[in-house]
Amino acid sequence: MTDSAGKRLNKYISDSGFCSRREADRLIEQNRVTLNGNKPDLGSQVFDKDEVRVDGKLVKAVAKDKTDRVYIAYNKPIGITCTTERKVKGNIVDAINFPQRIFPIGRLDKPSEGLIFLTSDGDIVNKILRAENAHDKEYVVTVDKPLNEDFAKKMAAGIPILGTVTKPCKVTLNSKFIFTIVLTQGLNRQIRRMCEYLGYEVMKLKRVRIMNVDLGRLKPGQWRHLNEQEMIELNQALAGSRKTSSHANAANPKKKTTPSNLNKTMRQPRTTNKTDQAEPKRQNRRKANHKAGANQNKPGANKSRAQNNRRLKQNGKSTNSSKRR
Repeated sequence: MTDSAGKRLNKYISDSGFCSRREADRLIEQNRVTLNGNKPDLGSQVFDKDEVRVDGKLVKAVAKDKTDRVYIAYNKPIGITCTTERKVKGNIVDAINFPQRIFPIGRLDKPSEGLIFLTSDGDIVNKILRAENAHDKEYVVTVDKPLNEDFAKKMAAGIPILGTVTKPCKVTLNSKFIFTIVLTQGLNRQIRRMCEYLGYEVMKLKRVRIMNVDLGRLKPGQWRHLNEQEMIELNQALAGSRKTSSHANAANPKKKTTPSNLNKTMRQPRTTNKTDQAEPKRQNRRKANHKAGANQNKPGANKSRAQNNRRLKQNGKSTNSSKRR
């Protein structure tokens, strides 16, 4: 990094291995980050010789060739929480107790177990997690009652949860109570919600694969470094992946209003018929009535109205008197 080319603050923190970019943004918003002793903005740039601290601790720049980055596969046991907050009991960072600062890529629910990545490379986090990148993850699930083909078909087609419909996925029935599912998205408690919608309760959920990396023989609580071949394949798979939401917006632009769209929404002109030809006559009558009503409100009109009322009363009296006679 040179003085002429700064680096966005959240990326600088992420590249250091401190946390992901999303987490870095959260730290900046919480005023836990300083840039040269001052409170920075989300879009602040970091240049050579700038000093960045998080909670008072210096954040150091890392090697550009990523030779010092860490990539770990961990078999998360049930009860471990996927957070870097050390104050949370049973957090994943304390569970691994790695000497270098690392953070999880994504999460597994506390009651779930299985494979999860941890790293000091912030760039790889966004590439793996972005929903539009559609990287697959495989789970083995145990439910509370017998499965059937109808369940598998409905799960594979998509289930309405959280205001959307889940993407089509691959579902395989392994036994009476166990099935395997491969997802390319990661909604909150997705598998549990999908099963619940169909009347099933998840008794056990285990992630066994992320992209090209299998859980293998790792026992709960054990971890290992990703090997060279796994990293080569992983980087190849991530080569075309998007890192930021701005790319996602570019890939899914909003629909523009086109003449064809306008034609659908604009009212079509009415054809002339007898009713339409009679319309001016009705309008003329309304105008005439309106004019008459307006004339009634004039002072002269009020006077003539009063005279008419007196004449009517007199006529009424004369009629009554003639009847009495």
